[in-house]
Amino acid sequence: MRQHHRQACDRLVAEFEGDPSFRAVLLSGSVARDWARDDSDIDLILIATDEEYDRRRRDGDIHYLNTEVCDYEGGYAEGKIVPLSFLEEVADHGSEPARAAFAGNQILYSRIPDLEVLLERATAYPEAERIPKIQSFYAHFLIYYWYLGEAIRWDDRYLLTHATANFTLFAGRLILAHNRMLYPYHKWFMSELRRAPERPDDLIECLEAVLERPCKENADALLGSVANFREWEKPATDVATQFMEDSEWNWRDGLAPIGDR
Repeated sequence: MRQHHRQACDRLVAEFEGDPSFRAVLLSGSVARDWARDDSDIDLILIATDEEYDRRRRDGDIHYLNTEVCDYEGGYAEGKIVPLSFLEEVADHGSEPARAAFAGNQILYSRIPDLEVLLERATAYPEAERIPKIQSFYAHFLIYYWYLGEAIRWDDRYLLTHATANFTLFAGRLILAHNRMLYPYHKWFMSELRRAPERPDDLIECLEAVLERPCKENADALLGSVANFREWEKPATDVATQFMEDSEWNWRDGLAPIGDR
């Protein structure tokens, strides 16, 4: 960790350790994971008491922002304010992005017994979901490949942008699931794919080519790269049915779209 980031963290600990409304302060984001630039901000997760969280939730004030704590150009601290029960929910049934938000977190201050153990549970890869997700991701990968082709045929720029984003998303999610790596949501998606130990040799090249120029040639190359990487688990139904249940009818089960899980 850079010295100016450490100094800002020390100031934040001094701010919160004497406040009984906050039970723990977690450092998250790029600084915690040692991915930071010199001007990176300080990302936090603040674990409040139930009373403090409930009050802030009523007031619409669960986002923390401090523009004074950092003494370097462009620096600031921001984060989410959550109760301990939120972290317990993540450990029990959190989505991959919810789990990934706690991955690599550093405990700056805590009055919570066994917080490290809870963090370990919260950031565990959800193994029981792996095969069903691969089946869903594979269906979406193929369907969005088809949509991309339709968008080119119709010269529909909106559909082309949407299909390209999702075709590349589900290509990557298959690889992350294969490696049992949490999906970190969009900002760190490509960074995590580059870290994946087992992936097609040309994966990143193919992904970037489709994003740069979404055409049939580039889409075909990405399709072949991922589809031929291994024998993927296929949906129990046909891919169109799997897609419909996961993305059009998911509201019936109260589930988020499969891409956000």
